[in-house]
Amino acid sequence: MLYTSSEAAKLLRRLNEEKDALEANESQSSVFRASLGEDVESVRPVYNYSQVQADIESLEAKIRTVKHAVNKFNVEQEIPGFNMTIDQMLVYIPQLTRKKNKLFNMQNRLAKQRAALSVNVVDYFYANYDIDTARADYIKISDELSRAQTALDLINSTAKFDIDIEI
Repeated sequence: MLYTSSEAAKLLRRLNEEKDALEANESQSSVFRASLGEDVESVRPVYNYSQVQADIESLEAKIRTVKHAVNKFNVEQEIPGFNMTIDQMLVYIPQLTRKKNKLFNMQNRLAKQRAALSVNVVDYFYANYDIDTARADYIKISDELSRAQTALDLINSTAKFDIDIEI
């Protein structure tokens, strides 16, 4: 069946939620308490060990299948206009974000800024770079980050790939 990355992420979330629910149910029903003298069978919860293990394994296999298909797609699918694949873009975007955050602070620094007073001595911090250049680089990086995020969003919501799975 064909999925977009966005659809595959939703499918993966649903499969993980089903597995979590099954494991939570197993945790509550695989062991139970009964008081001395109480009819144990009347308080025994419904639980089939073999069936639950098979159901968990089935969900785990589906999760592996979906993750593999997404990973394969991410390694093979190129982002138009960037000459990189999705997996490279998933590294590039955090790099741009870190650079943008650094440049945000650098562009907002004063060329000369007074430091805290210490024993009647006035110290200053001086910017050792051109603040206008940092500001221009900040704008350039912000625009590149927006362009990269938009390109990735477009691919994730339009490009389809096959996931061989029965749901």
